[in-house]
Parts: sequence; C-alpha cells; structure tokens
Amino acid sequence: MRLIDGCDINPKARAIDDSTEVSFVAMPDVSEDGKINTGIIRQYYEVKKGFTCFQEGDVLFAKITPCMENGKGALAVGLKNGIGCGSTEFHVLRPDTKVLQGKWLYYLTSWSAFRKDAERHMTGSAGQKRVPKAYLEKYELRIPPLTEQLYQIKALDHVKSIIELRKREIQNLDELVKARFVEMFGDPETNCNGYPLKKLDNLVTDIIAGWSANGEARQKNDNEKAVLKVSAVTQGFFKPEEHKALPADIKIKKYVFPHKGDLLFSRANTRELVGATAIIEHDYPDLLLPDKLWRVLFTNELNTYYAKYVLSTEAIRKKFSVQSTGTSGSMYNVSSEKFRNITIPVPARALQDDFEEFVHQVDKSKVAVQKSLDETQKLFDSLMQEYFG
Repeated sequence: MRLIDGCDINPKARAIDDSTEVSFVAMPDVSEDGKINTGIIRQYYEVKKGFTCFQEGDVLFAKITPCMENGKGALAVGLKNGIGCGSTEFHVLRPDTKVLQGKWLYYLTSWSAFRKDAERHMTGSAGQKRVPKAYLEKYELRIPPLTEQLYQIKALDHVKSIIELRKREIQNLDELVKARFVEMFGDPETNCNGYPLKKLDNLVTDIIAGWSANGEARQKNDNEKAVLKVSAVTQGFFKPEEHKALPADIKIKKYVFPHKGDLLFSRANTRELVGATAIIEHDYPDLLLPDKLWRVLFTNELNTYYAKYVLSTEAIRKKFSVQSTGTSGSMYNVSSEKFRNITIPVPARALQDDFEEFVHQVDKSKVAVQKSLDETQKLFDSLMQEYFG
C-alpha cells in the first residue's frame, strides 16, 4: 500500500488552549540517530504560528538538505502535555495505530535506502532542496501485521542498543584524546600556557575546494568515481562510503581528491556541524571533493593532528558557527577569508608531534571497537533490508 494509507502526513494542528505548555523542538534538537530533546518548553500561543505542530507518537522527518541526508528524524515521545511545535523543515507523519506502530514507521523513515530514494526526489535549488510531501504520500511499502511489527521493532531495538554501546566506547576513547589535548595544551580560548597566537592565514599553505558534481545516490562500482558528501566528515573521522557515484560520461570540471595526511574541513553544513574536520589516512583517487569540503594544507609549524583537535575545540567551533552565514533551515557557510582570520595558539612542534603519537596509540584501540561496530551495523542494515526492502 501507499504510505498515506497508513498515516496522515502533515496533519492540521488540533485546537488547544493558548496557555498550554508544549515542547519546542528546533532542528538541532533532533539527532541523526533518533534522539529528540523535548525539554524546551513554550506556551502554545508563542509557537502556534510559524512553526510545525505535532503530538505524542508522531514521526518527525527532516525534509531539507543536508539534514535529510544526514538522517535527522525521530519518534516524538516525552512531549509536554503530549504536544510539540518546532521547525517548519519537518514533515510530520501520524501513524494510524490500527495499521502502523509509530516506532516501526520511524525505522522505515530512518532506513538508508528510504533516505537515498527520497534524496533522488528532492526539489528546489542547491542548499534549499526539500523532500516534497507528494513523495511521502506516494511511497509504496508492505506493511506487516502489528504483531510482526512489534517483533521487528524489538529485534532492531536490541541490535541498535549494541551499536550505541560500541559508539559510546569509541566516544570514550575520543574523550580520552580530548582530555589529553587539554592536559598538554590547555584551553585554546584562555591559552593559559602563553603559546604564540597566530592567524590560520600564517599557518596555511593552501585551501583547496572541490567541485560539486551531480552524482547518483548509490555506492560507486570499482571502475567508477564518486563525489563525497559533507557527511563524510561530520562525525570527526573520514567516512569514504558517504558519496554519490558519478556516471561514466560526466565531464569532471575540477579533480580534487583526498590525499593521505590531508585535513578535510566542512565549510558548509548546518549551524552545529559547520567546521567539522577529518584526517585522511589513505589516498582516495576515485573520490572527488565537493565545493563544500576543503583540503587544508599547513606549514611545518603546524602538525595536522594538533590542527584538527584545536579546530575541533568548543571555543574554535563556536567561532566558525558565529562567523558562518546562511538562513534558518539552510546550509551555513564559512568563507575562506573568515577561516584564515581565526587565531589559534601554536605550541612547539615537538609537543604537537608527541600529541600525534598519543592519538595513534588510542587509534589502535579504536580499530578493534570499530571492527565490532561495523559488524553489528551490517547486521542492523541486513535486518532493515529484510523488514523494509
């Protein structure tokens, strides 16, 4: 059946008293893995106009790029008085509980194949592309009985809990590196060690932007090239599988690919993700950089690993966020000029190199955890394919 046969899409808000307290959910309050922050409370009269309204048990689906491609969406639970209002860039899916379990519907809309198909049907200009309501209405699927949906939800929840455990282990290792950074260098905002302060303009030898080719939302074949998505760096490490395959007959206008040792910098993304970085561990000659990702090359005065972590500190990321430009709901951008004007403390190169060695030691532990995570993720993906494919 069609998706619209099992749920209402963008239903009208119900009448409630203006003084009723409701949860306010902005786009940053919804994560890429289904978490939702419902702790911001407003009175209904403040948010009933100019925002999207929803209720307990609805599914939120981010419709705008890059939030949609990044996987933003959630099952709306824990809403104040069962009511929420938030970003107009959410589609609201209200399941018919006689046909659909809300959690099952959330899993469907979070399925990577669903998102990739939705991406192919987006409309609008670059940076403002959205999934139209009509796409959701016409989406065809097989809806199993409610009892089978509950079984599938339980299985997916279990595997997802293991994935989250592995991610927390990796996060703890990342926090260990961050703690070591602060132990060695202090907070770059206060610069308590009195290191020389220098603009990135004096520490950068080159900033190379790529070219945003029109790729296909699928994994490339061995003999093909692909263009990276900004999501290849948003988690702080490089994900080469986050790409779009390029057709064989495409004329490549600018060929920039990730080299081993490069620092990639996301100059365009959502407000909270602009300025994300990742270090490249291998050459990837078949992957092209889009214009939203930069290859940043440094002088010998700056170790790339130190550069990554100093640029990833809260104080510096906040500077990128403040200086980025864009409209609400769209991509924010940092210009090359503003990037070069950022000032950072620069300790002795030998100390920076010691920090790099520590990072490599921690990375050895991360490799083992990452292997387990990848295997569990494959199981989760196979279950999603089995249930929704």
